[in-house]
Amino acid sequence: MHLKKPSRVFKWHCEAVRARRCRIMSLAIEVSLLSGRTVSVEARPDESVETLAGRAQESLAVGRGRLFSSRGVLNGEATLEECKLQSGDTLTLQMSGVRVRGTGRAFAAILGDGSIVTWGAAAYGGNSSAVKDQLQDVRQIQTSKAFAAPRVHGSAFAAILGDGSVVTWGNSHCGGDSSAVQAQLKGVQQIQATETAFAAIRDDGSVVTWGSSRCGGDSCAVQDQLKDVRQIHAARTAFAAVLGDGSVVTWGYAQFGGDSSAVHGQLKDVKHVQADDMAFAAILGDGSAVTWGESRCGGDRSAVKDQLKDVLQIQATRMAFAAILGDGSVVTWGNSHCGGDSSAVQGQLKGVQQIQATETAFAAIRDDGSVVTWGESRCGGESRAVQGQLTDVQQIQATEKAFAAILGDGSVVTWGFAEGGGDSCVVQGQLKGVQHIQANHAAFAAILGDGSVVTWGYAPFGGDSSAVQSQLKDVQLIQATRMAFAAILGHGSLVTWGFAECGGDSSAVHDLLMNP
Repeated sequence: MHLKKPSRVFKWHCEAVRARRCRIMSLAIEVSLLSGRTVSVEARPDESVETLAGRAQESLAVGRGRLFSSRGVLNGEATLEECKLQSGDTLTLQMSGVRVRGTGRAFAAILGDGSIVTWGAAAYGGNSSAVKDQLQDVRQIQTSKAFAAPRVHGSAFAAILGDGSVVTWGNSHCGGDSSAVQAQLKGVQQIQATETAFAAIRDDGSVVTWGSSRCGGDSCAVQDQLKDVRQIHAARTAFAAVLGDGSVVTWGYAQFGGDSSAVHGQLKDVKHVQADDMAFAAILGDGSAVTWGESRCGGDRSAVKDQLKDVLQIQATRMAFAAILGDGSVVTWGNSHCGGDSSAVQGQLKGVQQIQATETAFAAIRDDGSVVTWGESRCGGESRAVQGQLTDVQQIQATEKAFAAILGDGSVVTWGFAEGGGDSCVVQGQLKGVQHIQANHAAFAAILGDGSVVTWGYAPFGGDSSAVQSQLKDVQLIQATRMAFAAILGHGSLVTWGFAECGGDSSAVHDLLMNP
């Protein structure tokens, strides 16, 4: 028996019916920006919220954002039907600027819709493809600490999501693998990191740790003490948690700050904690200071204990501390080659308002706008060649071996290791109206008042931005890895330069970054 083939008229009729059904089933959703501008967008109930958002973004000619209903943010992967959306409903498309964080050799950018884009060295977190589907509604990112002469060739990222859970990626030995504690990573409010481990504070004041056990990834020995934790600070291989009652709990590599038992009875009413590579210094409520960790790196303050009174703030190089007292004087201790000995300039350290540090030298800004320096001379501790120019100094930034000071008239003075940013003579004529300076390992990038950028220092690390200079307009903010820069422009897109494999080349994710 042969069935008669459907006629062309019948086929046309079926297609028309299907088309009518699709039109009938389509929902008309109103999507508004916070400015009030609104468009009507059509989508089928079985289409995703992400698809709806994409159409709204195209119609409104804006970058990425997240859709909110009266019940809160909508899951981009859910369908309109699952979200119980109906024709006539109004949603808000919330835009947010791109936020960028860098590890030693990779960048991660949070886009407007809460998703993540990464680039740079894979071992440092530049490849997040394994967790891409989990990286939704990201609120903030933390990175493992990048140090000079790193002991581990790698680093990691940890992202806190809107629901308080955490997603990690990068070098597993540096905290990139949190699978062992994943079930505990709920209600996370903030994260801190050593070079190879992370510590997360949850909303109930408890702490979860992971990564290298030797460097703070294992807090089992003090877990019952980690209650009502308010803040966590990190040295290179150890953590210090300040509790609600002002006491301190430490763990990690014992010699380098993980063991504070010798001063446990003194750690009361702690207001602030500062760390260098291998030691901690805590400011107490009465203005005194307590230290612990490697003695040669500032863990032993005995030589200056009686001078540490009315301490307002403490700054650190790799192996030394400098404390500003209430009367504007300064007390230093730790490794003498790293700024721990300020005796040569002690008579000048008066009226000090703030201190900045390179790897091995300090620079103090006094209340008259002058600057006093000490520590390793080739890394910025010697400033005699430019001392006459250091007047009306407003702020100082530092690479690992050089300083750059912004003066009141918007000009810049530099000193220290020439190839590390200490010599800006080639661009000195361009350094006018400088608003802010960002630094990486060996280069500086200055944002001018007109939104353009001037760079100097070691060329391969971003000291030479000529390849992208025409794109560096309306720059709002600059972030850095150790060897590259990323500039956020006014409309939210990014421009990168510097060592390609360390984040200086973002061409692989260019389209995403140009439409954030």
